[in-house]
Amino acid sequence: MSTSLIAPELKAELSALYSAGDRHYHGMAHIEALLGLLDEYRSSFSDPEAIEAVIWFHDAVYDSRAKDNEARSADLARGKLAGITSAERLNRIALTIEATATHTVPEIEPETARRDAALLLDMDLSILGTAPETFDAYEAAVRREYAWVEEPLWVAGRGNVLKTFLEREQIFHTEIFRSRFERQARQNIRRSIDAVEAYSAR
Repeated sequence: MSTSLIAPELKAELSALYSAGDRHYHGMAHIEALLGLLDEYRSSFSDPEAIEAVIWFHDAVYDSRAKDNEARSADLARGKLAGITSAERLNRIALTIEATATHTVPEIEPETARRDAALLLDMDLSILGTAPETFDAYEAAVRREYAWVEEPLWVAGRGNVLKTFLEREQIFHTEIFRSRFERQARQNIRRSIDAVEAYSAR
């Protein structure tokens, strides 16, 4: 029988981090959405318990002014899960957490672990391919997390981030998520970029 790496006390500790007032998107609703997708696609993962741990830790440290949130979240996972699982498995978990910074599949072994990481990264990006109103609410929530950024800088920066996804040959790494989300994600992102460019042209 497989066992969760996230004990109830640790779950409560992490839930408190995700419940901070400055988290408008990167909060508990995001974690619960990813856990729901993990349940939905559980049979596709070779180590779903490791991915559950990645989900719980991947945004545990979140400061919109910082550039090292993912690395610090991975370090937190290393500290909290040390001795609970093997060093090799914990290293895979930490490297997958760090990979959420760029959404590039990490070079980890074995191949099944890379596929698990690819699926996790796709789940994390699945918000891009949701219904337009859900995507718009996500964009608004992220904007609130960066309320300290002046509008012209936000428009330029957000436009560049979205364009990096649109320029990819495929936004999603796995066929499972490409078939479900790719088309709508491209439509949502294109629409958002058009709005950004319209603002910039004012």
